Amino acid sequence: MSRRLPPLNALRVFEAAARHLSFTKAAEELFVTQAAVSHQIKSLEDNLSIKLFRRKNRALLLTEEGQSYFLDIKDIFINLTDATEKLLSKTASGALTVASPPSFAIQWLVPRLAQFSELHPEIDVRIKAIDLDEGMLTDDVDVAIYYGRGNWPSIRSDKLRSEYLIPVCAPSLLTKGEGLNSPKELNKYTLLHDMSRKDWKLWCRQVGVTSVNVNQGPIFSLSSLVLQAAIYGQGVALGYSVLARPEIEAGRLVCPFEEFLLSKDAYYIVSEESSSELGKIKVFREWMLSLFKLEESMSQMPMGLS
Repeated sequence: MSRRLPPLNALRVFEAAARHLSFTKAAEELFVTQAAVSHQIKSLEDNLSIKLFRRKNRALLLTEEGQSYFLDIKDIFINLTDATEKLLSKTASGALTVASPPSFAIQWLVPRLAQFSELHPEIDVRIKAIDLDEGMLTDDVDVAIYYGRGNWPSIRSDKLRSEYLIPVCAPSLLTKGEGLNSPKELNKYTLLHDMSRKDWKLWCRQVGVTSVNVNQGPIFSLSSLVLQAAIYGQGVALGYSVLARPEIEAGRLVCPFEEFLLSKDAYYIVSEESSSELGKIKVFREWMLSLFKLEESMSQMPMGLS
């Protein structure tokens, strides 16, 4: 016959309250209200049929039974904490599989992986350049990069940054012909497209340009291919700012004008909620978030795009 245990959540509250000798401090530690602490203590006392606390001159004290009980269980909670930290430390090393859209992996992630490896040589990053179905993390993926709205149930998602689309082209393209001084002059150039022609249509509508034929020009399956075509002077691309930034700052691409299109979607780093705080996953997420923040502060992108 199994022995009856009191509610474990109530025990956790009791341990915190007994350690602090304060319902208020216990509530702060456990991120609950003082009323919730009082309720849990009352529930535990009713379950045990024993008074655990008493008040004297506005001070909270343990009863003799409460003091004895606290001394018996406090080491149990210390051991639980130590065991949890030991488990998490084991997950701070080894292989980490990251799924990423191919263009993001090529343009942003791969060029920066050496920085992460120098900081965390104990973590072996494995990149899967694939587009995962939103909200569907497979068992062989620890972390993924999604491009979307960030509303995926049961998945932790941290926004890396807002995304913009901006016209870019090779510097050499501007030295040919009559140049490119205003959006209206795009009708003299080939437009490069990513998967469809809708982005150019939206951009031209936003800046009030109707004389440009947005239905002309080649379509590429990857955003990185669009940028490569632009680098080789094959036309003007509407590049995603995260992916285009390295090429702009390296001088391989330029922005002929600053009009940009704010995307409704953004890049997010995501993981299963249940494993989001595990060592290597947490380390990788915090590294990406800090690097995006640093790069935004140092950006040389046109006004409004940093």
